[in-house]
Amino acid sequence: MDVHVIPRAKKAGLDGVRAGALLVRLHSAPVDGAANKELTAVIANAFGVSRAAVTIVSGQRSRRKRVHVVGLSVVEADLMVHNLSARARA
Repeated sequence: MDVHVIPRAKKAGLDGVRAGALLVRLHSAPVDGAANKELTAVIANAFGVSRAAVTIVSGQRSRRKRVHVVGLSVVEADLMVHNLSARARA
């Protein structure tokens, strides 16, 4: 799934969808991989999987990333993202 990361945010967590990508706010600064580690933890927690099941496929040094979640089908991921987007708009 596509993810857009906002580092150094006051509040960490999922924040809906922006331009077709899951918007994730993180406390960590993008230094020494800290934001990437926090990203995998936030996504794992949100989708109910272990941190080891979340892999950053591309965009290691970018705010725009592609993330793979093992044990979660594309349909399940899309449904969860859609529900998050609907909650963010409400």
